[in-house]
Amino acid sequence: MTLPTEPAERHRAVAAGFTARVRGTTDWDAPAPVAGWRARDVVAHLVDWFPEFLATATGLTLDRGPSPEEDPVGAWQVHSDAVQRLLDGPEAETAFAHPMVGEMPLPAAVDRFYITDVFMHTWDLARATGQDERLDPQTCEELLAGMEPIDELLRSSGQFGPAVPVPDDADAQTRLLGFIGRDPMPNPG
Repeated sequence: MTLPTEPAERHRAVAAGFTARVRGTTDWDAPAPVAGWRARDVVAHLVDWFPEFLATATGLTLDRGPSPEEDPVGAWQVHSDAVQRLLDGPEAETAFAHPMVGEMPLPAAVDRFYITDVFMHTWDLARATGQDERLDPQTCEELLAGMEPIDELLRSSGQFGPAVPVPDDADAQTRLLGFIGRDPMPNPG
C-alpha cells in the first residue's frame, strides 16, 4: 500500500494505522523499543509534543483529551481527531512559522514533522504490544532517503539514538528502523 501524498489524506491513513495498534493494545505497561518507555509513553509522546510545536508556530490550540497515563486510547483518539480537523478545515490555511524550522505551509509542516513521527512510532507501539509491525515500504524508502543525507544533524538533535547495524540486503523498513536507532530484528521466542 502506498500512502497518499496530500497531508490530510496521509494523516488519515497513518493515524488509522496507529489507531489500530492503540485499540489492539492490551498491556499499556509493556516495554517499548525506546529505552525507558512503556506502550502508553509512545502515545504520550505523540499527544504531548505536537500541540506545543503547533501553538508555537501558529498560535492554534488543539483539543486535549484525557491523560495518556490514565486513558491512552481516549487521549490518542481526541488528539488524532483534532489533528484531522485541523488538516481538513480552514485552519489548514493558517500561517506556519516556527523559530526552529522556519516558514512553510501548515499542512506541509504537519506532514514533515508530525505525520512522519506517527508513522515511525507505529512500529514502536506494534513491537511493544506484539501487533503487526509492517509499515508502508515506499514511505520507509522515502524517509530513509531524506534522512541519510542529514545523519549528523539528526543524531546531534538528540531525537535519534545511534544507528543499529542491519544486513546490507535488508528491506526498507528494517534499514529505516536501524537508521533511527531501533533494533528491527525479530524478537526471539
